[in-house]
Amino acid sequence: MQTVIIGSGNVAYHLAKAFVLNTIPLAQIFGRNEEDLKEISEELNIPYSTDKLEDADLYIICVSDGSVENVSKLITKKNCLVAHTSGSLPKEILEGEYRKSSFYPLQTFSKSKELDYKKIPFFIETENEFDKRVLFEIATKISENVMESSHEKRKYIHLTAVFACNFVNHLFSRAKEISDSQQIPFDYFLPLIDETVQKIHEIEPKSAQTGPAVRNDVRVLQLHEQLLQGESLEIYKTMNHSIKKMYEL
Repeated sequence: MQTVIIGSGNVAYHLAKAFVLNTIPLAQIFGRNEEDLKEISEELNIPYSTDKLEDADLYIICVSDGSVENVSKLITKKNCLVAHTSGSLPKEILEGEYRKSSFYPLQTFSKSKELDYKKIPFFIETENEFDKRVLFEIATKISENVMESSHEKRKYIHLTAVFACNFVNHLFSRAKEISDSQQIPFDYFLPLIDETVQKIHEIEPKSAQTGPAVRNDVRVLQLHEQLLQGESLEIYKTMNHSIKKMYEL
């Protein structure tokens, strides 16, 4: 099966790498950023192009959500299989006379960070059983965790991921701002962060909650509020309000 990956960002890079490491043939990686495409091509030994889309049986679109629809119009081959990798878009966003699907890897991707692809959950949605088998065969070569998912369910998977990943990482960034402001090395907090994440492998997150809000320690809460200002203060108040409400304090 001839496969082309469209895109040159984090998802495109890691998906292309996962294909190569699992000896899944790739005919081309296609996109508009020649510098990024060239780097991927040289590292993974995949042909690339910015202007000529190779003929293929499967096209996987790995671009931002706002670009998926327009990029999908570049594929003019009829009756091929096209998949996007978005967690929030329906497969019907794809514009063309071809079979439509989604191929969503649930992970945060950065080019500089190595990943164990076998642990990444893949969620697949297709128009028919044949295409489902095709995408499952590819995904199961990469990952040990492949599931079928409707768009409705996938929207909630993506929403949960935003809470569990994007929001948490933003809090790490805010925490580092506070530690940097007092010349406290952020490395001091890495064992705490690691233990927090590791703990929820064994304990329900709600049961693992600690801190002044869950104890309703008014003195500490007021002290912290005096040390903060601006957006960080608003985040602190909002988070503590949410914690208190969850535990009905």
